[in-house]
Amino acid sequence: MASLGNWFAQVAAVTATAVRTIPQRRGASLATVVGIAGVVTVFVAVLSIGEGFRRALRTAGAPDNAMVLRSGSDSEMMSVLLRDAVELIGQAPGVARAPVLPGGPPVALSSGELFVVVDVPKKATGTDANVPLRGVQPAAFATRRDLEITSGRAFEWGRNEILVGEGAAKQFAGLEVGNRLRWGQNEWQVVGTFAAGGALWESEIWCDAAVLQPAYRRGNSFQTVIARLESPEAFDRFKDALTTDPRLDVQVLRESEYYANQGRTLNGIIRGLGVTVSVLMAIGAVFGALNTMYSAVSSRKREVATLRALGFGRGAVVVSVLAESLLLAAAGGVAGALAAWAFFDGYRTSTLNWDTFSQVTFAFDVTPSLLVSGTIFALAMGLVGGLFPAIRAARLPVTAALREE
Repeated sequence: MASLGNWFAQVAAVTATAVRTIPQRRGASLATVVGIAGVVTVFVAVLSIGEGFRRALRTAGAPDNAMVLRSGSDSEMMSVLLRDAVELIGQAPGVARAPVLPGGPPVALSSGELFVVVDVPKKATGTDANVPLRGVQPAAFATRRDLEITSGRAFEWGRNEILVGEGAAKQFAGLEVGNRLRWGQNEWQVVGTFAAGGALWESEIWCDAAVLQPAYRRGNSFQTVIARLESPEAFDRFKDALTTDPRLDVQVLRESEYYANQGRTLNGIIRGLGVTVSVLMAIGAVFGALNTMYSAVSSRKREVATLRALGFGRGAVVVSVLAESLLLAAAGGVAGALAAWAFFDGYRTSTLNWDTFSQVTFAFDVTPSLLVSGTIFALAMGLVGGLFPAIRAARLPVTAALREE
């Protein structure tokens, strides 16, 4: 125990000496901190894109909502449901009932929906983007309980009016309240905007499905049905009733399950890109750390040799050099993580959802776990950057180093 305590005392003494000399090498030390901070900022910022995209999809799914598509369909774009099927789905057991129009009777909270893509220019670039135009039925507003009108008013049923999600209104041009646009065979008027707690719906434009169908010559077809259930536990009863009905050929999913599966392609691309770019940048940062620590060891040759001559072990020298490298890396990691949080968290943008080939607006989400991951990544760079200089310091010939001027 005494020898172990002595070793720790040596480590503390040598490390304290090394840390005190950092200001003497502030130029090289600052370059290392800035280099590592830059890598961590890019690492956290890129991965926050994927987190933000996942959050937009995740918040779109409610635990007591079910989604019905044609059997075998991978997404709404691939599904087709006729009006008779939509009506049967609304009559299935387990569907909640409530008034959806002021003063109206209780009806099934089931919305047949039609999904088309329209060209709208991006504000930032002016290039056309595929924006979802969703035709809904009156129960749609009851199935999305977080949806609220933020300006203007809701569209009137049976009229060529549209309601724009706040995300779409911020990212795409020409969607201001009062504007008129021509899509399909109709001219549409923007009458309001809505928010949905950052969910996927904010990327969309909504209208009456009965008006959208003839505008795009879709007859009596829909693509999906969103049904609000009496409770999450009613899902199995609802699903069994539909999948065993010989008049229907459908698949039934929890809404949260459907959106959890959406976006996996894009998430994989973003994560792969983020890791690749960060690793390439990290190589440069590690070389910078190596150069800094080799310079530190070179400038402290006589000091290290003196400590060795006084009986300090090689292990204490190695740990002190690694500690200095890790300290610089930690400073860079914290600075980079905070910079990513300050400049990117909440930043809104849009990207293509490869599952529906339409734009999704979302906000970068710099989560606590990403901040921790960025700091750990920085410490890993510091460990690699300090390891070889530490070994070199431990192997310095004592007598030769003491003779150097």
